[in-house]
Amino acid sequence: QVQLVESGGGLVQAGGSLRLSCAASGIARSISVMGWYRQAPGKERELVADDKIDGTRNYADPVKGRFTISRDISRNTVYLQMNSLKPEDTAVYYCAARYIGIDYWGKGTLVTVSS
Repeated sequence: QVQLVESGGGLVQAGGSLRLSCAASGIARSISVMGWYRQAPGKERELVADDKIDGTRNYADPVKGRFTISRDISRNTVYLQMNSLKPEDTAVYYCAARYIGIDYWGKGTLVTVSS
C-alpha cells in the first residue's frame, strides 16, 4: 500500500523559510511524478511544484524564484524548500505522487506565515 507522509510545516514570519519533506512508502518501482499542492482556506487546491522522473520541474507562477522542489529518487522522497515566505503562502500543503498511473496524496501539513 502506497503512503505519503509529509513533515516540516509550521509557523514562520513573513520573509522566513521552511523546508517540507515527503516520504513515500510501499514503492517498488520509480515514481513518475512527485509534487506539492496547497489549499488555502476558502480556495481550491492548486499545484505548487512538481518533479518528473525525466528531471523536468514545474512551478506555479506565485512561487517561482522563491520555492525549490527537489527529489531523492533512491529514497522516494521529495522536498520543497520555501524561501521569502509571504502571508499568502499560508495553506495546507499536500504531497502528491503518480505511481503506476495512480495518484496518491498525503494528509497535508499546515504552513502558516504571519505578517
